[in-house]
Amino acid sequence: MEKTKVVVGMSGGVDSSVAAYLLKEQGYDVIGVTMQIWQDEDTDVQEEKAGCCGLSAVDDARRVANALEIPYYVMNFKDEFKEKVIDYFIDEYQEGRTPNPCIACNRYVKWESLLFRSLQIGAEYIATGHYAQVVQLENGRYTMKKSVTSQKDQTYALYNLTQEQLSRTLMPVGKYTKDQIREMAQKINLRIANKPDSQEICFIPDNDYGRFIQENLEKTIEPGNFVDTEGNIVGKHKGIIHYTIGQRKGLGIALGKPVFVVEIRPETNEVVIGEHNEVFTQELKANNLNFMSIEDLEGEKRVIGKIRYSHQGAPCIIKKIDEDTLLCKFDEPQRAITPGQAVVFYEEDYIVGGGTII
Repeated sequence: MEKTKVVVGMSGGVDSSVAAYLLKEQGYDVIGVTMQIWQDEDTDVQEEKAGCCGLSAVDDARRVANALEIPYYVMNFKDEFKEKVIDYFIDEYQEGRTPNPCIACNRYVKWESLLFRSLQIGAEYIATGHYAQVVQLENGRYTMKKSVTSQKDQTYALYNLTQEQLSRTLMPVGKYTKDQIREMAQKINLRIANKPDSQEICFIPDNDYGRFIQENLEKTIEPGNFVDTEGNIVGKHKGIIHYTIGQRKGLGIALGKPVFVVEIRPETNEVVIGEHNEVFTQELKANNLNFMSIEDLEGEKRVIGKIRYSHQGAPCIIKKIDEDTLLCKFDEPQRAITPGQAVVFYEEDYIVGGGTII
């Protein structure tokens, strides 16, 4: 009998390497693929990007594939990454929002583009090393279940995958803790067993978003006014791309008390600052909705809402206010609800759906 073919997205890291190993053990015909997404930088710059898309990632992934005795390819997704991730990232900051490039990359590059090409070469599934689990519910719908290790859970960044994408996705790592995954990597003698996890945004290794955006724009980002919540001008800011809701450090303004960014107004080029209590709000609106465990939201639903990757999640009630917008009311005010970020809703350990905070 012919084995089911699966393409594993390999970053050269521990998680995707062990994912490939586990799937091979389970009897799949495994093909390793690294997605080339870096742009036209020189070799030095590519080498610096040692996250999931540097040249060293390709070397590590190729070595792992050789050790596992599976075929390995590098596929070029440069154009898709530039359009769906980098351009989106730059546009959002100019609009005063704080984007989540990993979520865009997951949906449009790692899944949409990789799945399309994988199906073309005869694969039935794609797989990744994410700490998450794909499950099919009794109602027939696919959703994501949190991984067994809550501190590593990555479901938040995967909330907008489609039913078709989920039905063709395998995530073998979601059933294990990080320690168990590292142990497995050591047991099978993978050299990357102790490789550290990548933290920063892969295309901005120095984490200086403002510099990156300015270098990739034709126009100059203009400075503007800091204003307080009453509208009084209290200082000058260096351009709205340098700020995000809830930010306290690096404002370059001394008012004799701690102040925080509470709003960014691109239309007037103002950054509004306020005191700590003014960073808390109790409700949000979200659009670009995607539902997983349910087909659509009817009436009100009580869920746990998570407003950023590091947020623990908080009880709330959600209801739609039009075809593609919902209103979410938290039981308690939440800190720094940030336009452009995702809000993801859970019932127990399962994703109900999510959207983009507006």
